[in-house]
Amino acid sequence: MSGEGNHGNQPAQQNGVENQRTSLPAPMFSRNDVSLWSILKKCIGMELSKIAMPVIFNEPLSFLQRLSEYMEHTYLIHQANTATDSVERMKCVAAFAVSAVASQWDRTGKPFNPLLGETYELIRDDLGFRWVSEQVSHHPPVSAFHAEGLKEDFVFHGSIYPKLKFWGKSIEAEPKGLITLELPKYNESYTWTNPTCCVHNIIVGQLWIEQYGSVEVINHKTGERCSMTFKPCGLFGKELHKVEGFILDKSKKKLCAIYGKWTDCLYTVDPAAFDAHKKSDKKNLDEKKGNKQSSVDEEPEEVPPPDAERVTVIPGSELIWKITPRPDNSAKFYAFSSFALHLNELEKSMEGVIPQTDSRFRPDICAMENGDIDLASAEKKRLEEKQRMARKNHTKSTDEWKNRWFQQGPNPHTKAQDWLYSKGYWGRNYTNLTEIY
Repeated sequence: MSGEGNHGNQPAQQNGVENQRTSLPAPMFSRNDVSLWSILKKCIGMELSKIAMPVIFNEPLSFLQRLSEYMEHTYLIHQANTATDSVERMKCVAAFAVSAVASQWDRTGKPFNPLLGETYELIRDDLGFRWVSEQVSHHPPVSAFHAEGLKEDFVFHGSIYPKLKFWGKSIEAEPKGLITLELPKYNESYTWTNPTCCVHNIIVGQLWIEQYGSVEVINHKTGERCSMTFKPCGLFGKELHKVEGFILDKSKKKLCAIYGKWTDCLYTVDPAAFDAHKKSDKKNLDEKKGNKQSSVDEEPEEVPPPDAERVTVIPGSELIWKITPRPDNSAKFYAFSSFALHLNELEKSMEGVIPQTDSRFRPDICAMENGDIDLASAEKKRLEEKQRMARKNHTKSTDEWKNRWFQQGPNPHTKAQDWLYSKGYWGRNYTNLTEIY
């Protein structure tokens, strides 16, 4: 696939799973004494990528590291590879697409904006993949990633341009960009885009998160697709975190229904059983709602709706994904999952192996992780200023930006503009990289 040699036990593999930490060096800070309103009141309706936010509202991860959390449930890709039927594979891929955004749940801290040329790599022998990502553009901010199976059994890649907007009480993140999964064994490729994420009660009250919008996973070989809707919470909270949809064949015939919550689990069931269940459920819902209709544009209730309602399992359903429970200490550490807790861990064996552009070497993130908020803030300002100066000098120079691991080009399956891995990263030759920290 990448043509970069075998995936054996080389020194380059030393960022795997041995003795992963189960906590961060210091717990998170309280944000109660900091007024976000004083910063955001001038930004209503604006894009936030150019607004300097206080470090207290961050979490100690770069957005490149946050993206790697797509891979937490990689076992679903391996399951797809063992399924001989294309519909069964689509179930697994659709579940993977939902699981990839499950890490957003309760994550109200903002990841650090990556610097141009920043990279992040992750190798997980236990999950069977290696991942590399790079910040390929600063304005607009674009993050590109490329993951591949250690047995050369899949390729997962994409580029994300997160557009953030402030709407008075909430911040909305629209993750523009295309995601692609390729299964060479079946010569299949799947593409989709992620739903919109929204953080509510930015000014006052308890922060809470919802995701909404349509996600369509397309199998470009068979023409089958899984069309899912991430439901907005609505005025009564009954739809909070719900995902519903259908797997359709190329003539748009419903093959099976898919439903659940992106924070919890996902099921598939026969479409007729699903439609019958929805019909009986709708009557109760209409009685509650009356004539009020909720839309994405409406501001939901001030207090986050209770998420006590479990997913109602329709008889005959098959469970296709269940979220990995968060560790008991998650609330102390930015609502991180066990997977996220070790993403910024820098082991001695990595030094001299991974490039100096890796997010693990960022001084502002390291300072925040270690509990030094003043140093984190000072380093964040220093890095932002350094990047501004570098960009200023770059515009005066005729030199091209060099040593990128990704190049802009058309996605091979949709022809949409994308950033594609240009190989070479795993050769471990990092001698001419720019000093960005």
